[in-house]
Amino acid sequence: MTSQDVRKQFLDFFESKGHLVVPSAPIVLKDDPTLMFNNSGMAQFKEYFLGNASPKSNRVADTQKCLRVSGKHNDLEDVGFDTYHHTMFEMLGNWSFGDPARPEVGYFKKEAINWAWELLTEVYKIPKENIYVSVFEGSVEENVPFDQEAWDIWKELIDENRIILGNKKDNFWEMGDQGPCGPCSEIHVDLRTAEEKALVSGKSLVNNDHPQVVEIWNNVFMEFNRKADGSLEKLPAKHVDTGMGFERLCMALQGKTSNYDTDVFTPLINKVEHITGYKYFDNSVIPSAVDEKTNIAIRVIVDHVRAVAFAIADGQLPSNTGAGYVIRRILRRAIRYGFTFLNKKEPFVNQLVAVLANQMGDYFPEIKLQEAFVTNVIREEEASFLRTLDQGLQLLDNVVSKTRGTEVSGAKAFELYDTFGFPKDLTALILKEKGMSFNESEFDESMQTQKSRSRAASEVSTEDWAILIAGNVETFVGYDQKENEVKITRIRKIDSKKDGVLYQIVLDNTPFYPEGGGQVGDKGTLVSANETIEIIDTKKENNLILHFTKNLPENLNASFIAKVNTNLLELTSRNHSATHLMHQALRSILGTHVEQKGSLVNPKYLRFDFSHFSKLTETELQQVEDFVNARIQDQLPLIERRNIPFAQAVREGAMALFGEKYGDHVRAIKFGESMELCGGIHVKNTADIWHFKIISEGAVAAGIRRIEAITSDAVKAHFASYENILDEVKTALKNPQDILKAVHSMQEENIKLSKQIEALVKDKVKNLKASLTEEIQEINGIQFLAKQVDLTPDGAKDLAYELGNLGKNLFLVLATADEEKPMLTCYISKELVVEKNLNAGQVVRELGKYIQGGGGGQPFFATAGGKNTAGILQALEKAVDFVR
Repeated sequence: MTSQDVRKQFLDFFESKGHLVVPSAPIVLKDDPTLMFNNSGMAQFKEYFLGNASPKSNRVADTQKCLRVSGKHNDLEDVGFDTYHHTMFEMLGNWSFGDPARPEVGYFKKEAINWAWELLTEVYKIPKENIYVSVFEGSVEENVPFDQEAWDIWKELIDENRIILGNKKDNFWEMGDQGPCGPCSEIHVDLRTAEEKALVSGKSLVNNDHPQVVEIWNNVFMEFNRKADGSLEKLPAKHVDTGMGFERLCMALQGKTSNYDTDVFTPLINKVEHITGYKYFDNSVIPSAVDEKTNIAIRVIVDHVRAVAFAIADGQLPSNTGAGYVIRRILRRAIRYGFTFLNKKEPFVNQLVAVLANQMGDYFPEIKLQEAFVTNVIREEEASFLRTLDQGLQLLDNVVSKTRGTEVSGAKAFELYDTFGFPKDLTALILKEKGMSFNESEFDESMQTQKSRSRAASEVSTEDWAILIAGNVETFVGYDQKENEVKITRIRKIDSKKDGVLYQIVLDNTPFYPEGGGQVGDKGTLVSANETIEIIDTKKENNLILHFTKNLPENLNASFIAKVNTNLLELTSRNHSATHLMHQALRSILGTHVEQKGSLVNPKYLRFDFSHFSKLTETELQQVEDFVNARIQDQLPLIERRNIPFAQAVREGAMALFGEKYGDHVRAIKFGESMELCGGIHVKNTADIWHFKIISEGAVAAGIRRIEAITSDAVKAHFASYENILDEVKTALKNPQDILKAVHSMQEENIKLSKQIEALVKDKVKNLKASLTEEIQEINGIQFLAKQVDLTPDGAKDLAYELGNLGKNLFLVLATADEEKPMLTCYISKELVVEKNLNAGQVVRELGKYIQGGGGGQPFFATAGGKNTAGILQALEKAVDFVR
């Protein structure tokens, strides 16, 4: 049974049980501040469990892309070292969202357990004697009893000696520190041989990290809500949340003893073998024949490329912060294993994307549609980090050369890790080859200090919601109204190290647009008969629109007028509409490969990130500006279509962005030929934008360019600023009639003067060469001179080469202080570089400390700049130490 068969049979089975099969949500979460990545199958359904939205079906099934690399659920360090942990994995799931008013539409323990047994034993035909199950034993401290109901259901299906009582850690599942939770029933499968089973009971190996006795399915029965004080309360409706590990299920059904021996991974492994020439040994091979370091490296690489590729396809690019740093760290871990254990010194991980797209593209079309883009991003990241590895190796050599004894400072090792992304284990490996090590406790202390600092900066405590009006479904009215009468339905206090105490307010209906789709959240006020409360931001979380304020109203039950700050919103909407026009312009001028990869829209400016692998020329930038301004001049009216079927919108030409989670019905925004799916606020007519002006263009990541631009009032201010500058230039040039002619004349005069100065400097160099030749001393057979000269840095370079032509054993250090900027220039004859192991780069780095600066260069010629001219004399005095 292929992995595609396994996936299809699961979805078909639950579809036959009345479940709606839905697509996987993106692996990267954009509207949930509590999670960086989708780390479980239930994450995309949180709003249903919390009661903040109604599902389109009370029975749902799917296969969800998940990533566990940070926080509470972190499997990264285990990946590669065992056969069943992964960063990115698929979670097959079936769900029941209970409805108190219609209990017949959902189901609970009886149906969930019986269907799980039916699928595993009758459809997948896993031998019953290989299965163990667990139920919650109860908890006195939680005041939750033993799950007798689950025990009784299982007792009808399986021998009692195969039912295990599990504690809170293993058999009580929680969404987080707060929120829905409940007991769960796990299903484990014993994949050992008959001989192994005869020696040790599988029951004793459950939940003990045995590679062949593994959990494959967890059925969670959500019936409680965890409050901020830790107590539990009953949910109004009971829900079922199940998750089955796809990779582990394939291992069981394909008769393998390792996830990596299944066809989920073997095509990738085969490709790595082909690229590197190294052989991977599966679990059937005698351990003594296995090169375990090679096996670990290949497992790491084929696991990590899946996580990185799908994250990039869903819109998360590698970067130095947040989720982007996590993705970069995963990729660098893969590169490092290839570099060290598979001898790959050039980019190669990117070549695996094509295999992945072919293998998974049918169920996850985003990886196939973005194959070229993902490949290019990974290739650029690989090339960059391989250069960093070389830098890191040089720095490590430098640290080693200055270390007395065999132990390198742990703080220095951490500096390599923190600044250059140089992995801890690679540092340890290289040092071991040199008969050295580093102080691990110092390293861990530095790491802990950084983590504590980061954690303290982002620490937030959140209280429970205080419900003022129960059962209300919040309505957003901001497309049509900018102020309206509202009531407060719930409030919550939050306390963060960054912002202090704030309050989140939810209204029965709101004109405030919550941050999303790149557009910032609205600001404004809540006004009652007696007071005005300032709304400082608006965000969305689990389908609730949260209004942030520093103070709560005195009377929470009063009626208020919610007023959006329309001045700010109008400026924002102009910038938002301009991003749509610019997106159209870029695709028309550069090609349809251009796709939006991120944006920021606020009242001051717009920022637009897009896929493109070369810098835009001045001509191309001007074409983009002209294209957008032409649409503004055309006065195109906004055509807004709400609540249209997603498939219909795409069929009619609407742009849908990768990594966004769209519902069955969407909102489409159209200006002329530009049509995109968008939930943001826009102008009624492109004429309202007034004018569009690009301020900057540059690279932000491999294969990603960024344009920043302004519209409307900001353009007027921009032009006014340039007019003022022009007036100042005219005044400085004594108000010529033709300012351009005056500038050209000044440039020509400057060229003439520069040539005259250059000739004078050459004469000065010749004169200095003659006088300095007499000052050269011989020390240990080396011609030595250290001298301050009255030249520019370029003049000092010319003088150094002139003096260098006099012989083959010159060691020269010249100092200059042109315009009070100290500079050291070091020249060493190439013969001395070879024979005496002298290096000009090392010389200037050491002497540069005296002028509070640094530099570098080639072994025979290098320079260092600084800011302390008073240190020149000491630097020159110390230069002689290198030849003594």
